[in-house]
Amino acid sequence: MNNIKRFSPLTEATYYILLALVEPLHGYGIIKKVEEMTTGRVRLAAGTLYGALSTLLDHKQIILIGEDKGNKRRKLYQITESGRVLLNYEIERLQEMVSNGAREMGVSI
Repeated sequence: MNNIKRFSPLTEATYYILLALVEPLHGYGIIKKVEEMTTGRVRLAAGTLYGALSTLLDHKQIILIGEDKGNKRRKLYQITESGRVLLNYEIERLQEMVSNGAREMGVSI
């Protein structure tokens, strides 16, 4: 767990990239999935995406699993077990933040 904490907090872009990779996707698929999940609020630029993918690969939070059958230039990525542990940790951290904020502000959630 301490190893996971060194990656937290995640940027919003990295959080959504990991979340999108619960199923195998290529770069463009990740961009579209993140836009869909956030109803267009988060739009990943190619530089942001590929920088984050490189970092996530280096830290073994995701793996390269092959190529898209329809387009060999598109690489497919998927979250690893370590990435899932990190994502779960981040979800719990964010839930705690929202719960504390709502309680202190007198807002029901």
